[in-house]
Amino acid sequence: MKPSKIKNILFITSTRLGDAVISTGILDYLLKTYPQAMFTIACGPVAAGIFERMPRRKETIIMYKQRYDLHWFHLWRRCIMQSWDLIVDLRGSAISLCLSSKKRIVIRGGRIGGRRIEHLAKAFLLAPAPLPVMWMNKEDHSKAREHLPGQDYIALAPTANWMGKVWPIERFIELAKRILLTYPTMQFAVFYGPGQQEYEMVRPLLSINLPTIDVGGDFTLAQVGAMLSRCKGFVGNDSGLMHLAASCQIPVLGLFGPSKVSEYAPAGLYARAIVAKGEEGKASMNALLVNDVFIAFKQLLADQEKILKNENF
Repeated sequence: MKPSKIKNILFITSTRLGDAVISTGILDYLLKTYPQAMFTIACGPVAAGIFERMPRRKETIIMYKQRYDLHWFHLWRRCIMQSWDLIVDLRGSAISLCLSSKKRIVIRGGRIGGRRIEHLAKAFLLAPAPLPVMWMNKEDHSKAREHLPGQDYIALAPTANWMGKVWPIERFIELAKRILLTYPTMQFAVFYGPGQQEYEMVRPLLSINLPTIDVGGDFTLAQVGAMLSRCKGFVGNDSGLMHLAASCQIPVLGLFGPSKVSEYAPAGLYARAIVAKGEEGKASMNALLVNDVFIAFKQLLADQEKILKNENF
């Protein structure tokens, strides 16, 4: 079909924040390929904010997980009365076969071998894989300037959805002190998710005598993206926030231990990962040393500066 004939697209993506962020590269590709199309996004509640500012988004259908997979039935009921030109299903469900569509692209979900971002791109015959993006507007950037009015900020994200992926908060504190010795004008923007449990994880960092700014908790994801975009760099655990930071195209250092860097390394112009010593997928975050993280982060900033100088030469 000609791109101009594709006008109604259903895009089914992840319930998890990180996976949803990774999928935005494919969405950005579809926006450019089908300039006449309007998009309906189906995703979980945690990920919905990623698409709040997306161009040509007609609707977001939030899928709340239910027993007996009834959330899929509710999605079918919401979509059955429409005729779709294209259905893209990143969850590998059977729903696209139960809806009227001129074209379908169904990608197997679950664990895979290799990077998730490249797995998605392969289904569209894209190489290299399109990088994730983050959509923001003027109001989001204005809100970000209210909370981060200066220029010298390093983002720290010490939380994750599983304690096994969390680098000890004492090491984040030690890392911040090391960074200040080399970059004395820096302040630390501390990011974390909503809820008291997330706050308690970062409270030791916020309580110590360091130039920290609390930017966690109750912001929209677009506002978080705008604040991350104001930071000189990011250090954080393997998490949705890590992927979100990478989509903002700032220098990102993701910390990995028991999660698989071969699948979920951050994807961005200046995104890197550092992995604890040990077997992939089984290493302890305690094996990740502060000095190694600091050296990797310092090198990341230096590499970005070198790249920008060459681009402006």
